[in-house]
Amino acid sequence: MSRRVLPVLLVLAAAAADGAGFHGLAFYALLLAVPTAAVAALEAFGRVLDGADEHLHALLWALVLALVVVGAAVRAPAVTEGAVPTLARSALVACLAIFCVQAVVAATQELRAR
Repeated sequence: MSRRVLPVLLVLAAAAADGAGFHGLAFYALLLAVPTAAVAALEAFGRVLDGADEHLHALLWALVLALVVVGAAVRAPAVTEGAVPTLARSALVACLAIFCVQAVVAATQELRAR
């Protein structure tokens, strides 16, 4: 569980830093989110290999990993300029949307279990 919270917090921190105009801080938050998202994606994939029926979560974590990598890579050249490329902003918003989808799916699964 805690391995899944850290990438979410880092992406939220990047979004907040972007909103406040601290684009360099947002870049470094996304850069830190890359390995944490990779760990979360590998953990989700491992659960699928162990027989858990969490294929959607594994796919969504893989998408988050790809979007975080793209967002950080696109931002890298623009860090000193203080600008945020459109693709980087779109990748960040897509990550936030995926986190919302993951929350809805998890809540739905929890309610079905009861």
